[in-house]
Amino acid sequence: MRRDEFMKMARRRRLDQTLVSDEANVMALTGIRCDNAVVTKDAFYTDFRYLPMVRRFAPQGLAARDIRRLAGAMPRRAGSRIGYEASIPHSRFLELKKLAPRATFVDISKDIAALRAVKTGDEIAAIRAAAVLNCEIWKEARTRFAPGMTERDMARIIQTLMAERGDGEAFSTIVCVGANAAECHHEPDGTVWNGREPVLVDMGVKLNGVCSDMTRNIVPPRARPIYRKVYDLVLQANRAAVAAARPGMTAKALDKVARDVIRAGGFGRCFGHSLGHGVGYEIHEAPAVSKRGDMVLREGMVFTIEPGVYLEGNLGVRIEDLVLLTGNGCEVLSEGD
Repeated sequence: MRRDEFMKMARRRRLDQTLVSDEANVMALTGIRCDNAVVTKDAFYTDFRYLPMVRRFAPQGLAARDIRRLAGAMPRRAGSRIGYEASIPHSRFLELKKLAPRATFVDISKDIAALRAVKTGDEIAAIRAAAVLNCEIWKEARTRFAPGMTERDMARIIQTLMAERGDGEAFSTIVCVGANAAECHHEPDGTVWNGREPVLVDMGVKLNGVCSDMTRNIVPPRARPIYRKVYDLVLQANRAAVAAARPGMTAKALDKVARDVIRAGGFGRCFGHSLGHGVGYEIHEAPAVSKRGDMVLREGMVFTIEPGVYLEGNLGVRIEDLVLLTGNGCEVLSEGD
């Protein structure tokens, strides 16, 4: 189905040929994971190592061909239009230009991102399973955390569980003790947890080729009033955005829902990042749920809702859930505290 939509896009943009080589894009268009491939309008080009697999699993209408034959698929006439991904290495782009020196190369990166933003049924099932596993790992890891451990110690617990039960980390696990949480992407270090300070953990396990993402906080029973105030505000913003998410609204409209809550609470300048991002074969993909996100949200999109407040040298709180946009709202995939 997605490949059909891709072909419609190619016709709409009057493309004589397409060249898709990004591994995640190839997977999204064909269902085949391959680290050396070029997908054109009618063929899957790869090398000797992968050709037998491609012959077995390529979608109907997509021939498996040796990548050494790619030159023969390039249009030669002047004015030909070739769709490509701007993310490819510049050296490879120059090689492609040599194969079709009279063609116009058209960046279709955003077109593919938009197609990937709406997940297939199989992708949704896979992401849901990854999210469930992520929550289970968090619950298990939390029982193993103990005073005297460093951030690195706690991160290793999570990393080990992800390797044992899934396919490893979707991104480098973030563990922040106390004021370190004011750094959005803090790298776990030797800071020791005394059991009384708050802890922020941002984690995502990879499972069957897809990612998950979630941020949780260990809130101490006797949290400082300022921490409790910020935590409650961020939670309010998270829940407001979850309740507001609907197909048909723009990504920036959803971002504004959470941002308005935090601004009204007096911490607007302390929420400096986007509300969220798409999750799928990669940990960051469309839609970008940000102040400038013009993409219209559609049923089947999977993205994070992660408002945060950061007071440098003092504290940081982020509450991140992974959600699936449904016909009349959204389903939270990362349940639990």
